[in-house]
Amino acid sequence: MTTASKPVVATAAQRTLAPPPVVVLCATRERARVLMRGSFPRRRARLVLTRTPEELDAAFRSSLVDAAIVDLAGAQEDTWRAAGLAREFPSVPFFGLTALRAAEAPALAQCAALDFADVLVESVDDSVVRDLVLRHAFSTRFSAALAEPPVALGLDTPLQIAAWRCIVAWSGRPVRTQLLADAIGVTREHLSRTFAASGAPNLKRVIDLVRLIAAAELAKNPGYDVRDIAAVLDFASSSHLSSTAQRVVGMKPASLARLRAVDLIERFTKGHGRSRG
Repeated sequence: MTTASKPVVATAAQRTLAPPPVVVLCATRERARVLMRGSFPRRRARLVLTRTPEELDAAFRSSLVDAAIVDLAGAQEDTWRAAGLAREFPSVPFFGLTALRAAEAPALAQCAALDFADVLVESVDDSVVRDLVLRHAFSTRFSAALAEPPVALGLDTPLQIAAWRCIVAWSGRPVRTQLLADAIGVTREHLSRTFAASGAPNLKRVIDLVRLIAAAELAKNPGYDVRDIAAVLDFASSSHLSSTAQRVVGMKPASLARLRAVDLIERFTKGHGRSRG
Protein backbone atom coordinates (compact mmCIF):
# COMPACT_ATOMS: atom_id res chain seq x y z
CA MET A 1 0.00 0.00 0.00
CA THR A 2 1.47 3.35 -1.02
CA THR A 3 1.10 6.54 0.96
CA ALA A 4 -0.10 9.89 -0.29
CA SER A 5 3.44 11.26 -0.39
CA LYS A 6 5.00 8.34 -2.27
CA PRO A 7 5.33 8.81 -6.05
CA VAL A 8 2.94 6.60 -7.98
CA VAL A 9 3.30 5.64 -11.63
CA ALA A 10 1.31 3.27 -13.81
CA THR A 11 3.48 0.32 -14.72
CA ALA A 12 3.05 -2.00 -17.70
CA ALA A 13 1.94 -4.71 -15.28
CA GLN A 14 -0.81 -2.46 -13.94
CA ARG A 15 -2.03 -1.61 -17.43
CA THR A 16 -2.37 -5.30 -18.26
CA LEU A 17 -5.33 -5.40 -15.87
CA ALA A 18 -7.32 -4.04 -18.80
CA PRO A 19 -9.30 -6.54 -20.91
CA PRO A 20 -7.14 -8.48 -23.40
CA PRO A 21 -7.21 -7.22 -26.99
CA VAL A 22 -9.84 -8.81 -29.23
CA VAL A 23 -8.56 -10.17 -32.54
CA VAL A 24 -11.06 -11.51 -35.08
CA LEU A 25 -10.03 -14.03 -37.74
CA CYS A 26 -12.14 -14.70 -40.82
CA ALA A 27 -10.95 -18.01 -42.26
CA THR A 28 -12.23 -21.44 -43.23
CA ARG A 29 -8.80 -23.09 -43.54
CA GLU A 30 -7.81 -25.10 -40.49
CA ARG A 31 -4.15 -24.16 -41.08
CA ALA A 32 -4.98 -20.49 -40.65
CA ARG A 33 -7.08 -21.13 -37.56
CA VAL A 34 -4.34 -23.23 -35.93
CA LEU A 35 -1.72 -20.57 -36.70
CA MET A 36 -3.79 -17.83 -35.07
CA ARG A 37 -4.65 -19.94 -32.03
CA GLY A 38 -0.93 -20.36 -31.46
CA SER A 39 -0.19 -16.70 -32.06
CA PHE A 40 -2.90 -15.39 -29.74
CA PRO A 41 -3.04 -17.58 -26.61
CA ARG A 42 -5.82 -16.77 -24.15
CA ARG A 43 -3.49 -15.10 -21.68
CA ARG A 44 -2.40 -12.56 -24.32
CA ALA A 45 -5.53 -11.89 -26.39
CA ARG A 46 -9.07 -13.03 -27.09
CA LEU A 47 -9.25 -14.65 -30.50
CA VAL A 48 -12.66 -14.76 -32.18
CA LEU A 49 -12.94 -17.25 -35.05
CA THR A 50 -15.36 -16.50 -37.90
CA ARG A 51 -15.93 -18.14 -41.28
CA THR A 52 -18.14 -15.74 -43.23
CA PRO A 53 -18.41 -11.99 -43.84
CA GLU A 54 -21.65 -12.01 -41.86
CA GLU A 55 -19.96 -13.58 -38.85
CA LEU A 56 -17.09 -11.10 -39.10
CA ASP A 57 -19.52 -8.19 -39.22
CA ALA A 58 -21.41 -9.57 -36.22
CA ALA A 59 -18.16 -9.80 -34.24
CA PHE A 60 -17.68 -6.05 -34.65
CA ARG A 61 -21.06 -5.44 -33.06
CA SER A 62 -20.64 -7.75 -30.06
CA SER A 63 -17.37 -6.44 -28.57
CA LEU A 64 -14.65 -3.84 -29.09
CA VAL A 65 -12.48 -5.33 -31.86
CA ASP A 66 -8.80 -4.44 -31.81
CA ALA A 67 -7.76 -6.03 -35.11
CA ALA A 68 -9.19 -8.21 -37.88
CA ILE A 69 -7.38 -10.81 -39.99
CA VAL A 70 -8.76 -12.12 -43.29
CA ASP A 71 -7.37 -15.34 -44.78
CA LEU A 72 -6.62 -14.65 -48.45
CA ALA A 73 -5.80 -18.22 -49.49
CA GLY A 74 -7.95 -19.19 -52.45
CA ALA A 75 -9.74 -15.86 -52.24
CA GLN A 76 -13.37 -16.03 -53.33
CA GLU A 77 -16.21 -13.55 -53.38
CA ASP A 78 -16.84 -14.04 -49.64
CA THR A 79 -13.17 -13.30 -48.95
CA TRP A 80 -13.44 -9.88 -50.53
CA ARG A 81 -16.78 -9.19 -48.90
CA ALA A 82 -15.06 -9.80 -45.57
CA ALA A 83 -12.05 -7.70 -46.58
CA GLY A 84 -14.40 -4.91 -47.70
CA LEU A 85 -15.43 -4.41 -44.09
CA ALA A 86 -12.13 -2.56 -43.67
CA ARG A 87 -13.90 0.41 -45.24
CA GLU A 88 -16.79 0.09 -42.80
CA PHE A 89 -14.48 0.00 -39.76
CA PRO A 90 -11.40 2.12 -40.59
CA SER A 91 -10.54 2.63 -36.91
CA VAL A 92 -9.67 -1.07 -36.69
CA PRO A 93 -6.59 -2.38 -38.52
CA PHE A 94 -7.22 -5.17 -41.04
CA PHE A 95 -4.56 -7.71 -41.98
CA GLY A 96 -4.41 -10.20 -44.81
CA LEU A 97 -2.97 -13.70 -44.35
CA THR A 98 -1.23 -15.19 -47.39
CA ALA A 99 1.50 -17.57 -48.51
CA LEU A 100 2.89 -14.74 -50.69
CA ARG A 101 3.19 -16.67 -53.93
CA ALA A 102 3.53 -14.86 -57.25
CA ALA A 103 -0.12 -15.59 -57.95
CA GLU A 104 -1.10 -13.63 -54.83
CA ALA A 105 -0.03 -10.27 -56.32
CA PRO A 106 -3.60 -9.20 -57.25
CA ALA A 107 -4.75 -10.03 -53.71
CA LEU A 108 -1.99 -7.88 -52.25
CA ALA A 109 -2.97 -5.01 -54.53
CA GLN A 110 -6.57 -5.35 -53.37
CA CYS A 111 -5.48 -5.25 -49.73
CA ALA A 112 -3.55 -2.06 -50.41
CA ALA A 113 -6.61 -0.55 -52.09
CA LEU A 114 -8.65 -1.37 -48.99
CA ASP A 115 -6.04 0.30 -46.74
CA PHE A 116 -5.10 -2.90 -44.89
CA ALA A 117 -2.54 -2.26 -42.17
CA ASP A 118 -0.31 -5.12 -43.35
CA VAL A 119 -0.22 -8.60 -44.87
CA LEU A 120 0.98 -11.52 -42.77
CA VAL A 121 3.04 -14.12 -44.62
CA GLU A 122 2.64 -17.75 -43.59
CA SER A 123 5.86 -19.55 -42.59
CA VAL A 124 7.72 -16.21 -42.65
CA ASP A 125 5.86 -14.18 -40.04
CA ASP A 126 4.53 -17.07 -37.92
CA SER A 127 6.71 -16.27 -34.91
CA VAL A 128 5.97 -12.53 -34.92
CA VAL A 129 2.29 -12.44 -35.91
CA ARG A 130 1.15 -11.32 -32.47
CA ASP A 131 3.62 -8.45 -32.31
CA LEU A 132 2.86 -7.33 -35.88
CA VAL A 133 -0.87 -7.25 -35.20
CA LEU A 134 -1.03 -5.88 -31.66
CA ARG A 135 1.28 -2.94 -32.36
CA HIS A 136 -1.49 -1.61 -34.63
CA ALA A 137 -4.40 -2.67 -32.39
CA PHE A 138 -7.10 -0.15 -31.60
CA SER A 139 -6.42 -0.30 -27.85
CA THR A 140 -2.65 0.00 -28.39
CA ARG A 141 -3.03 3.14 -30.49
CA PHE A 142 -5.70 4.58 -28.22
CA SER A 143 -3.52 4.18 -25.13
CA ALA A 144 -0.45 5.58 -26.87
CA ALA A 145 -2.31 8.63 -28.18
CA LEU A 146 -3.60 9.46 -24.70
CA ALA A 147 -0.62 8.31 -22.65
CA GLU A 148 -0.06 11.79 -21.28
CA PRO A 149 -3.05 13.54 -19.67
CA PRO A 150 -4.07 16.62 -21.68
CA VAL A 151 -2.71 19.76 -20.04
CA ALA A 152 -6.19 21.29 -19.92
CA LEU A 153 -7.32 18.63 -17.42
CA GLY A 154 -4.71 19.65 -14.86
CA LEU A 155 -3.75 16.07 -14.01
CA ASP A 156 -0.09 16.39 -13.12
CA THR A 157 0.53 14.53 -9.86
CA PRO A 158 2.01 11.00 -9.98
CA LEU A 159 -1.25 9.51 -8.69
CA GLN A 160 -3.38 11.37 -11.23
CA ILE A 161 -1.09 10.37 -14.09
CA ALA A 162 -1.05 6.72 -12.97
CA ALA A 163 -4.84 6.64 -12.75
CA TRP A 164 -5.21 8.32 -16.14
CA ARG A 165 -2.95 5.78 -17.83
CA CYS A 166 -4.83 2.90 -16.26
CA ILE A 167 -8.11 4.40 -17.48
CA VAL A 168 -6.99 4.89 -21.08
CA ALA A 169 -5.66 1.32 -21.14
CA TRP A 170 -9.30 0.23 -21.02
CA SER A 171 -9.90 2.02 -24.34
CA GLY A 172 -13.32 3.35 -23.45
CA ARG A 173 -14.75 0.33 -21.68
CA PRO A 174 -16.02 0.81 -18.11
CA VAL A 175 -13.46 0.52 -15.34
CA ARG A 176 -14.31 0.43 -11.64
CA THR A 177 -12.70 2.83 -9.20
CA GLN A 178 -11.76 -0.08 -6.96
CA LEU A 179 -9.84 -1.76 -9.77
CA LEU A 180 -7.91 1.45 -10.42
CA ALA A 181 -7.13 1.82 -6.74
CA ASP A 182 -5.90 -1.77 -6.52
CA ALA A 183 -3.71 -1.33 -9.59
CA ILE A 184 -2.12 1.84 -8.23
CA GLY A 185 -1.83 0.58 -4.67
CA VAL A 186 -4.06 2.97 -2.72
CA THR A 187 -7.52 2.75 -1.19
CA ARG A 188 -10.56 3.62 -3.28
CA GLU A 189 -11.40 6.49 -0.95
CA HIS A 190 -7.88 7.89 -1.12
CA LEU A 191 -7.85 7.65 -4.92
CA SER A 192 -11.20 9.40 -5.39
CA ARG A 193 -10.38 12.15 -2.89
CA THR A 194 -6.80 12.80 -4.00
CA PHE A 195 -7.48 12.57 -7.73
CA ALA A 196 -9.91 15.49 -7.59
CA ALA A 197 -7.77 17.64 -5.28
CA SER A 198 -6.89 21.25 -6.12
CA GLY A 199 -9.77 21.68 -8.53
CA ALA A 200 -8.91 18.75 -10.79
CA PRO A 201 -11.78 16.91 -12.49
CA ASN A 202 -13.75 14.28 -10.63
CA LEU A 203 -12.42 10.74 -11.22
CA LYS A 204 -15.77 9.35 -12.36
CA ARG A 205 -16.17 12.17 -14.85
CA VAL A 206 -12.69 11.54 -16.25
CA ILE A 207 -13.53 7.87 -16.74
CA ASP A 208 -16.66 8.93 -18.63
CA LEU A 209 -14.67 11.44 -20.68
CA VAL A 210 -12.26 8.74 -21.85
CA ARG A 211 -15.21 6.52 -22.74
CA LEU A 212 -16.67 9.31 -24.85
CA ILE A 213 -13.35 9.90 -26.60
CA ALA A 214 -13.41 6.22 -27.60
CA ALA A 215 -17.07 6.54 -28.61
CA ALA A 216 -16.21 9.53 -30.81
CA GLU A 217 -13.48 7.53 -32.54
CA LEU A 218 -15.81 4.60 -33.17
CA ALA A 219 -18.53 6.98 -34.40
CA LYS A 220 -16.27 7.87 -37.33
CA ASN A 221 -16.71 4.30 -38.65
CA PRO A 222 -19.51 4.03 -41.26
CA GLY A 223 -20.27 0.53 -40.01
CA TYR A 224 -21.29 1.67 -36.53
CA ASP A 225 -24.43 3.43 -35.35
CA VAL A 226 -25.06 4.76 -31.83
CA ARG A 227 -26.58 1.48 -30.70
CA ASP A 228 -23.51 -0.48 -31.88
CA ILE A 229 -21.12 1.91 -30.13
CA ALA A 230 -23.07 1.66 -26.89
CA ALA A 231 -22.93 -2.14 -27.11
CA VAL A 232 -19.21 -2.55 -27.83
CA LEU A 233 -18.22 -0.03 -25.13
CA ASP A 234 -20.51 -1.75 -22.59
CA PHE A 235 -22.92 1.10 -22.00
CA ALA A 236 -26.17 -0.22 -20.58
CA SER A 237 -28.02 1.08 -23.64
CA SER A 238 -27.86 3.74 -26.33
CA SER A 239 -29.88 5.93 -23.94
CA HIS A 240 -27.13 5.50 -21.33
CA LEU A 241 -24.53 6.61 -23.88
CA SER A 242 -26.72 9.59 -24.77
CA SER A 243 -27.19 10.70 -21.17
CA THR A 244 -23.46 10.32 -20.51
CA ALA A 245 -22.60 12.46 -23.52
CA GLN A 246 -25.06 15.14 -22.45
CA ARG A 247 -23.75 15.16 -18.88
CA VAL A 248 -20.03 15.05 -19.60
CA VAL A 249 -19.60 17.08 -22.79
CA GLY A 250 -23.03 18.67 -23.21
CA MET A 251 -23.94 17.12 -26.56
CA LYS A 252 -25.80 14.27 -28.20
CA PRO A 253 -23.88 11.12 -29.26
CA ALA A 254 -24.91 11.65 -32.88
CA SER A 255 -22.57 14.66 -32.90
CA LEU A 256 -19.53 12.79 -31.60
CA ALA A 257 -18.30 11.70 -35.04
CA ARG A 258 -17.42 15.25 -36.08
CA LEU A 259 -15.32 16.00 -32.98
CA ARG A 260 -11.71 15.24 -32.15
CA ALA A 261 -10.46 14.28 -28.71
CA VAL A 262 -9.19 17.83 -28.19
CA ASP A 263 -12.68 19.17 -28.95
CA LEU A 264 -14.28 16.87 -26.39
CA ILE A 265 -11.72 17.80 -23.76
CA GLU A 266 -12.35 21.49 -24.40
CA ARG A 267 -16.09 21.00 -23.91
CA PHE A 268 -15.44 18.89 -20.81
CA THR A 269 -13.35 21.59 -19.16
CA LYS A 270 -16.13 24.15 -19.59
CA GLY A 271 -18.13 23.18 -16.55
CA HIS A 272 -18.54 19.40 -16.94
CA GLY A 273 -15.59 18.14 -14.91
CA ARG A 274 -17.25 17.61 -11.54
CA SER A 275 -19.95 15.20 -10.42
CA ARG A 276 -21.51 14.22 -7.15
CA GLY A 277 -19.99 11.40 -5.12
